[in-house]
Amino acid sequence: MANILVVDDELGIRDLLSEILNDEGHSVDLAENATRARAARAAQNYDLVLLDIWMPDTDGVSLLKEWASAGLLTMPVIMMSGHATIDTAVEATRIGAYSFLEKPITLQKLLKAVEQGLARHASQPPVPAAPPAAAPLGSVAAKGGESLTVPAIATMAANAVASVHAAGVGTTSNSADSAAAGSGPQSRQGFDLDRPLREARDGFEKAYFEFHLAREGGSMTRVAEKTGLERTHLYRKLRQLGVDLGRGKRG
Repeated sequence: MANILVVDDELGIRDLLSEILNDEGHSVDLAENATRARAARAAQNYDLVLLDIWMPDTDGVSLLKEWASAGLLTMPVIMMSGHATIDTAVEATRIGAYSFLEKPITLQKLLKAVEQGLARHASQPPVPAAPPAAAPLGSVAAKGGESLTVPAIATMAANAVASVHAAGVGTTSNSADSAAAGSGPQSRQGFDLDRPLREARDGFEKAYFEFHLAREGGSMTRVAEKTGLERTHLYRKLRQLGVDLGRGKRG
């Protein structure tokens, strides 16, 4: 459906995002640093880029600025970070970033941001241009000529930071609680099939991992063996889904 470049120095995140986006039918290229990202962007055009901010060689904001200066910012770029500040969000938006995702990234937020970015790219293809001029005091220029106020960005960043705490180990959703409401790990209520496929799949995966956590007494090693996932990948997956890692031990 779309050609997407994922730039992140963490192997687990690259693999996870690649798996999710490939499942959605997209073609995904991976880059572990800014050097590889530059080479990939020089070799072809992309419909969308997921760009990590903190990387060992060149940070994502600097790379974004390079592309903008060289007229290579012809696609929506979604910034990713687990330690972003308001200033970073303001700067990335001013340069031309389309959106921002706070790590750990939930499946629904990722797919929604990608879908909106691709829709924006299809309807309003960006025109290569020099970095935008300084915006009026109290606002920054967003992509496409829209105006995004600093308070709005501050709210966005604050909500993103809050989402990190909300997506912690002890967080569960109502769907997960209802899925585990039976008399034991073997018991599961029926899923609501009258939902979008992505939401239904998210709910199933959550119940699936909670079942194995309960059956294995919370042992991540045994759950990794049972599910066929590498431990780092498994841990990130559980955090992404908001699975309560203490549920199995308490059970």
